[in-house]
Amino acid sequence: MTKSIPKVTVILPFYNAETTLERAVESIAAQSLEDFECILINNNSTDGSVKIAMSRLETDKRFRLLHESRQGVAFASNLGSRKAKGKYIARMDADDLSYPDRLALQAAFLDAHRGYGAVAGLVRHVGDKSFTKGFARYVDWVNSISSYKEILNKQFVELPVVNPSAMWRREVAKKYGMYNAGDFPEDYEMWLRWLAAGVKVAKIEQTVLYWYDLPGRLSRTGPEYSDAAFYRIKSKYLAHWLKRNNPFHPEVAVWGASRISRRRARLLKTHGIEISCYIDTRRGRLLDQPLTYYEDLPEASKMFILTYIKQMDARSEIQDYLHGKGYREGVDYLLVS
Repeated sequence: MTKSIPKVTVILPFYNAETTLERAVESIAAQSLEDFECILINNNSTDGSVKIAMSRLETDKRFRLLHESRQGVAFASNLGSRKAKGKYIARMDADDLSYPDRLALQAAFLDAHRGYGAVAGLVRHVGDKSFTKGFARYVDWVNSISSYKEILNKQFVELPVVNPSAMWRREVAKKYGMYNAGDFPEDYEMWLRWLAAGVKVAKIEQTVLYWYDLPGRLSRTGPEYSDAAFYRIKSKYLAHWLKRNNPFHPEVAVWGASRISRRRARLLKTHGIEISCYIDTRRGRLLDQPLTYYEDLPEASKMFILTYIKQMDARSEIQDYLHGKGYREGVDYLLVS
């Protein structure tokens, strides 16, 4: 019999997900940790999704169904969080699959590490990698990051936590809030806000989620998930981080002198950050702002550098070069793209 206060609440919002919802729900029902409740939140579905959800309620009392009339995953997820009874809250999407031991492993981590507010895990990309190379590269990158220090240092590159692979303490959501709706990616904003507030986040080394890369995924189609939206929200929290951690505040040097890099870096100016110079790998490039050739950089502790280089190979080369000059990630420089 399910306890009145379950160990874990799984929040699973859905919208017109009749082709994937049943398998997602079944992956939760089959969890090795049986002490959970799963809140299914219908977000104005017009297909057979609600019927699928109702059929699960008839056979498994651990599942509940709620309805959210305001359109958007942020509203639906927040409703689930407000109604959650569990000690821990796990997120799940209607088009993904959780591994059988996911809830047990993550709950055990939070039980054993009381200083941590949230834990995620590794994910397995499911999709045509030849068609979705960018997504596949992101999965490889995000799976390479696991410790709290790595998550802190990489938070401004991209979201270092796959949202539907995560579990957190209910009191964290109550204290710092859940998803904010706006012209930005709601999951990225929430994790940046929590990290800025000092919430410790880590990952277990096990794969916990089959992450499906479907053509209709919101991160592909929604304007709030565009590059411009990501850079607007990351600039806000990056400026907050710099005010607390940059010894040369408000000045930073920006590695990346291309027009795109400069446009993205200039977003910091609206938050009180000043760009002292740009750094380039080409000597003599003409700009209307100070430019430093990379070989002329001073030794560490003379400036703070933000790198706005998106290509992974080039990013790694820059890190190797900076480390060779004594620069330390999170202390003397940060990756931003």
